[in-house]
Amino acid sequence: MKFSIKRESLLTPLQMIAGVVEKRQTMPVLANVLLDVGQDSLVVTGTNTEVELVARISDVTVDQEGSITVPARKFFDICRSLPDNAELQIEVKDSRLTVHFGKSHFVLSTLPAEHFPNVEEEQGSTSISLPQKELKRLIDATAFAMAQQDVRYYLNGMLLELHEEGLRSVATDGHRLALAGIALNTGITEKRKPIVPRKGILELARLLGDVETTCSLVFGDNHVRATVNEYTFTSKLIDGKFPDYQRVIPRGGDKVMTADRLLLKDVLSRASILSHESIRGVRLQFEPGELKVFANNPDQEEAEDSLEVEYDFSSLQIGFNVSYLIDVLNVLSDNLVKFTLANGNSSVLVEGMETSDAVYVVMPMRL
Repeated sequence: MKFSIKRESLLTPLQMIAGVVEKRQTMPVLANVLLDVGQDSLVVTGTNTEVELVARISDVTVDQEGSITVPARKFFDICRSLPDNAELQIEVKDSRLTVHFGKSHFVLSTLPAEHFPNVEEEQGSTSISLPQKELKRLIDATAFAMAQQDVRYYLNGMLLELHEEGLRSVATDGHRLALAGIALNTGITEKRKPIVPRKGILELARLLGDVETTCSLVFGDNHVRATVNEYTFTSKLIDGKFPDYQRVIPRGGDKVMTADRLLLKDVLSRASILSHESIRGVRLQFEPGELKVFANNPDQEEAEDSLEVEYDFSSLQIGFNVSYLIDVLNVLSDNLVKFTLANGNSSVLVEGMETSDAVYVVMPMRL
């Protein structure tokens, strides 16, 4: 195998793929990337068996075809350390990969390409296309609410619900829920409810740009595959049933508070400084025209702050994890936000005043 390639043509794909490759692997070959050199292209693949990312590079001069695997992190670090616009000469001899540039010379160990696992091919039964920026918006609006290492494994990911009129992203960790949607003519008659694991969602988000360029999603029984520019991303799906999120969304709230999003975030952030480090609790007191925020901790330290708001209902006091509220305010871009509540024990429904296709639910906590 022998080819030459510009450093920049190789660097970005390697950086993307190195994110998929886990540092600690049970199989040595999983710490490697697969280089597959054809007549006029280089295909670079990385996987952790759950998620696979493939990059196709056409800006390459091929002298001899072949395929091999090399350590992902070392190969990336070598390319990154070389100067801009460097023309790299890459060759495999005697089971060693060499990288030449000027007086620089590197020799890397390899493992045979046959040892590299491929995510099995699966006939996708449903496919859709949508602008990258719309898929990115769905993921960015909800990813923060995914659980991490929850024993309820189906929460450690995101539901991408495909229905006749569009696509929804839903995430919950059992204490909060985030839901966003986009209208699409999907052409399907039966809902698909795949759960994409956390790692897959985060890697997919890295691929997407805030651009109108179209990307495609193909949903199979066990995998989801996305084609984004020159990348093909594949993730296994979580085998489980996502909770009925519609039941979690509170419907009976009759008390509505409207506030400036940034000012509210500032008040909550200041109060959080003296909240309990582990439970992060703050107490919100809703009064006509005013929101008061209280926090304290085991060191007998206290914080009190307030904000002018639009609220014309009876007084109400309720406790929340302040981090959950701030997370929601961070992903919303509206100038004004709306809190809808029923009583001191109910979940709060948080929405942006101009954003109609994203809603957030935060459960209360006892303080």
